[in-house]
Amino acid sequence: MPNKRVLFRDLVPYQTPDSLDALRGPASGHLEVPITVHWGPRREFDLDDPGQRRAVYRAIVREGTPADQEALLNPARLRALWPELVLPRRCQKLWEERFPELAA
Repeated sequence: MPNKRVLFRDLVPYQTPDSLDALRGPASGHLEVPITVHWGPRREFDLDDPGQRRAVYRAIVREGTPADQEALLNPARLRALWPELVLPRRCQKLWEERFPELAA
């Protein structure tokens, strides 16, 4: 009998904004994210630090609602960071299907 396990990674409901043009987040400085986006002990990130920037963008893309993503992500930063973001396969595919310019 084949294994019919349902994995959480196959059910996570990833979301995207309607358009990358709707993104209006800051490009630098400090960014505080809601607990629904990042539930770690620290919710403020320094966008001028490459490691912190990657970590917070990964969290926003994976966990954010479209409203969170529009308020927190910067379109230029997202495009530049996209190749460096380690995302679940389904999440990455969803975003790249919606925004083919990210896959280029």
